[in-house]
Amino acid sequence: MQQQPLHGVTVLDFGQVYNGPYCGFLLAQAGARVIKVESLIGETLRARGTTSAASYPFAMLNSNKESITLNIKSEQAQALLKKMVKSVDVVFENFAPGTMDKYGIGADSLRADNPQLVYASSTGYGVSSGPYKDYLGMDITLQAMTGVMSITGEDDGPPLKTAAAFADFIAGTHLYAAIVSALFSRTQTGEGATVDISMQDCVFPTLSTALGSYYVAGGQPPRAGNRHPGRALAPYNVYEAADGHVAIICIREGHWRKFCKAMGAPELGEDPRFVDFPARSANMDELDAVVNAWTSQRTREEVFAILQEHGVISAPVKRLNDVINDPHLLARGSLEKRPHEAFGEIAQLHTPIRYRDIDPPELTDPPALGEHTEAVLAELAGIDASEFAELKDSEAV
Repeated sequence: MQQQPLHGVTVLDFGQVYNGPYCGFLLAQAGARVIKVESLIGETLRARGTTSAASYPFAMLNSNKESITLNIKSEQAQALLKKMVKSVDVVFENFAPGTMDKYGIGADSLRADNPQLVYASSTGYGVSSGPYKDYLGMDITLQAMTGVMSITGEDDGPPLKTAAAFADFIAGTHLYAAIVSALFSRTQTGEGATVDISMQDCVFPTLSTALGSYYVAGGQPPRAGNRHPGRALAPYNVYEAADGHVAIICIREGHWRKFCKAMGAPELGEDPRFVDFPARSANMDELDAVVNAWTSQRTREEVFAILQEHGVISAPVKRLNDVINDPHLLARGSLEKRPHEAFGEIAQLHTPIRYRDIDPPELTDPPALGEHTEAVLAELAGIDASEFAELKDSEAV
C-alpha cells in the first residue's frame, strides 16, 4: 500500500483564488487532509458560478479537499475555529493583511491554543515588517511592483504583464514549501511556526537575467520582446514557421554551430557577422532574418524535429488546445481528462511534486460548498446535531 508523504497531517485551508488554493492542492496531493474553509457564499472563485472562466481554476485547485463554511465575523464561528485548531496541524490563508487578526483568530491567538500549530499566511508584501506590509496585492499589481512588467513587451511599446498568473502560483508554491519545512522542523523541536510569505519576495529571483543586464548596462535595459533581456544571446527569439512560431535559443558556441548544420549552412558558423556571441548580438537583426528565412519554410513540428536531431534547444509555440492535449503531459499522468458540469470535459492537473514509487492520489471533484461542515465540526469541535442546527440558524455556519 502506498502512503503519501503528508499522510496524517490535517490542514485548514482558508485560501482564496489562486495563491492559497494552489498551496492547498499541493498539500492534498501530498496526502494531507485538507479542509477548505469558506464563507457562507463560498470563496471568490466559487462565488462566480459554474459557467464563468473562474470555474476551471476552481475545479483544478480544489480537488481532493473537504469543504466547510464558517462566518468568521461571527463570535460563534470564531469559537468553533479555536476548538478545531487544537486538533489540526496547519492553518493557512491568503487574505488581506490583518484579516484574521481583526477577528481574534490570527497566528498569535490560534498558536496560543495550539503551540504545535503551523500558521502560514501569504500576502502581497509580507506582514511582519516593511512599509508595504499593509498593501493589498494581486498578480497584476505584483507584476507591476516587482519590475516584471517593465521588462516585458517590445522596446517601443508599453509595459506588459504575462497572461500567466505566475506571481500567484509561485507564491502558492513557496507557501507549500514553507509549511512542509515548518512541519519537518516541528518533528525536531515539538514547536509549530508562524510563516510569512511575501509574493514580492517570491517574484524577485525570477528577475535574475534582467538584473544581470541592468548591472552590466548600468541602468534599465530596453524591453526586448522575445529576445534576450540583455540582448547578449543570439539566436534567442521566437521565429516564424509555416503554421505558427518556434522558440530557439543557443546558449553555447557549440549550439550555434549545430544550428548552422541543421539549417544546411555550416558556413554561417564562420561568417564574421555570426562567429561568436558578441558578433551575433551586434548583428541580431541580420541573424534573425537568416533564421526566419529557414524556419518559415517549415512547419513547427518539422523545425522542432530537425533541431532536436541536431541537439539545438527549441520548442514549437503551442496553442492552448495543443497544451491541454499534450501527449507528454498525458503520458506522464500530469494531466487527466475529467468530466466537468459546465464544460463537459477538462484537462485537470495532478501535482508537479512527484516521488518515485508513490503515485499521486486519484483526483476528486471539488466539494460542494459546506458539504462536510457538519461532519467536520462533529469530529474536530464536538458539535452535536442540535448545536449544529443552532449554528445554522444563527448563520455562524
